[in-house]
Amino acid sequence: MALVEVTIVPLGSESTSLSSYVADVHKVLEKEKDLKHMLTPMGTIIEGELDLILKTIKQMHESVFENGAMRVSTSIKIDDRRDKVGTMKQKIESVENKLK
Repeated sequence: MALVEVTIVPLGSESTSLSSYVADVHKVLEKEKDLKHMLTPMGTIIEGELDLILKTIKQMHESVFENGAMRVSTSIKIDDRRDKVGTMKQKIESVENKLK
């Protein structure tokens, strides 16, 4: 089980607004029923098996080209913990409990 943060940015697009690209990227992600994901204001967090996540990120990256971008920058952060399962929910709850 891995948690991955990904940010995919088209470079040189006609507009400074990226929401249509983000929506198209998320349509690719939503097809993968074995992955959980959370949209954030600065990227997307994906939870699942690392091989499937990386395969899906490649499809997401390619979708930006398919939607007209001529250059794409994709940043990936991977949290791959092997001693115990860590989920998005568990990590957030751990911090929230410490704030009480």
